[in-house]
Amino acid sequence: MLSTPGLCDAHESAVRVLDPIFQNYGGVEVFFGPAVTVKCFEDNSVVKQLVGTPGEGRVIVMDGGGSLRCAILGDMLAEKAAGNGWAGLVINGCIRDVDEIGRTQLGVKALNVHPMKTQKRGLGDLNVTIQMAGQLIHPGEWVYSDNNGIIVSQTKLLMP
Repeated sequence: MLSTPGLCDAHESAVRVLDPIFQNYGGVEVFFGPAVTVKCFEDNSVVKQLVGTPGEGRVIVMDGGGSLRCAILGDMLAEKAAGNGWAGLVINGCIRDVDEIGRTQLGVKALNVHPMKTQKRGLGDLNVTIQMAGQLIHPGEWVYSDNNGIIVSQTKLLMP
């Protein structure tokens, strides 16, 4: 079973810990996989397209610029992500439809909740290096998340 404290103990020099600013909202509390990064400030157009593709156990890491003015994930996109095999999402921003997302078989960590949806302007960057929660996160790096926090590693880590 995944334990971020256990991974930190076993692989201390290989992990980077994200600042403890995220709350757990998904129906799955423990998730991990290779990162697909998205930079999307108050526009989830790229995320909407991405969740419609095969997730193959990967984790979407969304840098929403820390915006608390709208939600960049709602229940329909979360359900689509779960249905397409995404392991989870880590969101530097807000979500909405929190009760529905809590019943979805998907890991979701975000800053907070907000009832307003984003504008759809077709803006956003996919698979770019992002900086959030005190760390640089590169596409393809491994993300591990549980109730103790979120860690990132350049390579897949063996569970202790």
